[in-house]
Amino acid sequence: MNEPNSVPRFSGWQMRTRERRAILVLGDLIMGYLALSGALYLWSLRDAWALTFFSERVETWFYFLPLAWILLLVNLYDPHRVNNLGVTLRGILASALLGLVLYAFAYFLVEGNQTRIGVGLFLALAAVLTLLWRLLYIRIFTAPALMRRVLVLGAGRAGETLLEAYHSLNPRPFYLVGFVDDDPEKIGRQLYGYPILAAGVDLWQVVERYGVSELIIAVSGEMQGRTFQAVLDAQERGLDVTPMTNVYEELMGRVPIHHLESEWLIRSFVIEARASMFYEAAKRLLDIAFSLVGLVALAVMYPFVAVGILLESGRPVFYHQIRLGKGGRPYRVAKFRTMRQDAEKDGVRLTVENDERVTRFGSFLRRAHLDEFPQFWNVLKGEMSIVGPRAERPEWVAQFEKQIPFYRARLLVKPGITGWAQVNYAYYVTVEEMAVKLEYDLYYIKHRSLLMDLAIILRTIWQVFGMRGR
Repeated sequence: MNEPNSVPRFSGWQMRTRERRAILVLGDLIMGYLALSGALYLWSLRDAWALTFFSERVETWFYFLPLAWILLLVNLYDPHRVNNLGVTLRGILASALLGLVLYAFAYFLVEGNQTRIGVGLFLALAAVLTLLWRLLYIRIFTAPALMRRVLVLGAGRAGETLLEAYHSLNPRPFYLVGFVDDDPEKIGRQLYGYPILAAGVDLWQVVERYGVSELIIAVSGEMQGRTFQAVLDAQERGLDVTPMTNVYEELMGRVPIHHLESEWLIRSFVIEARASMFYEAAKRLLDIAFSLVGLVALAVMYPFVAVGILLESGRPVFYHQIRLGKGGRPYRVAKFRTMRQDAEKDGVRLTVENDERVTRFGSFLRRAHLDEFPQFWNVLKGEMSIVGPRAERPEWVAQFEKQIPFYRARLLVKPGITGWAQVNYAYYVTVEEMAVKLEYDLYYIKHRSLLMDLAIILRTIWQVFGMRGR
């Protein structure tokens, strides 16, 4: 690694993760409206620009296709993967294909729909223009000149955790200059290749020497008085100061539970994350609407699923379990049975990859998430939500809350059929993996909103089409 003083001083617009995401969305939206304009022009040529073209051929909903295109691209708004050309190309092509599939359903369901040429033109143009825009984004907006220059205060356990998160991302979200720490034995050494430059009291000299634009506080214990004053002085001079937990949330989309204190839980959930009455009411309406659609789909698929289960492994078609809901209240959940009848003859245990207890037809149901559909009844009754932490059995809750800090905090909201942890992380097998899923759950509880719920639902639809269940 280059020493910090050998790195050129960057000037310019140093962008945060949320700013990069906003630019991505804005650029995609502009490309969508350019594609709409191009599609209308090419489509109208068939009618030789007849005066009645826009009034008779173009339906009102056609003008909202750019917004629908943004929704189809929901999996491509992770700024830490956006510079991967392969991921971008596959995502755009998959979005265009999904758009065609959805329109094909609408075309055969809605009589008199005559916009197939316009939709096809739009999707083709939107895919090409969006790819060109994303290539431009990769070229310009991931350049070092637009990266924040970050200094970390604290080279202990919290600093190491932040460094691990930093190294797990490509591209790097900022340029890490190094560390400052009050332990004199650490100064002059390196932490995984990054220098520990000075003590906390010399903070401002390091900031000026290396052109630092942001300071991350990663102090696990109590901060020395002189260091605390140095941080305040640097902040008054214009340096951005951010707690390590906030940066970790921004980078990873989850909270670092092993670096939190009870004060964080009170502040985050009791003060900051109290949901408004509008959000609760709107979320309940969303739950009712989606559960009704889901129950209709359940009624349609039930005969086929039931036959598949009965032919392979016999009765019963459903299995029932007790799960814990909001506030730890137990409720009864039903799912399509995907395992052998004697799956728990040796006691309760977690599902693992390629679990021998799962039947062949059950494996298909799990990959397509079809086994979850009976839970829409629980959503309609208000015991569950469409989006929320995964509902757990009382046995696992009792075990995990003894081993994982803040585990019971996930019961502050209703469990969901899908959730932030489900779309971001694979199924867990170990306590350590369960802890990672909890970090995602707590992040959702803290940041939940209607927009986030809709994004999770859309990403879940992508997983269903991709057969990514287990």
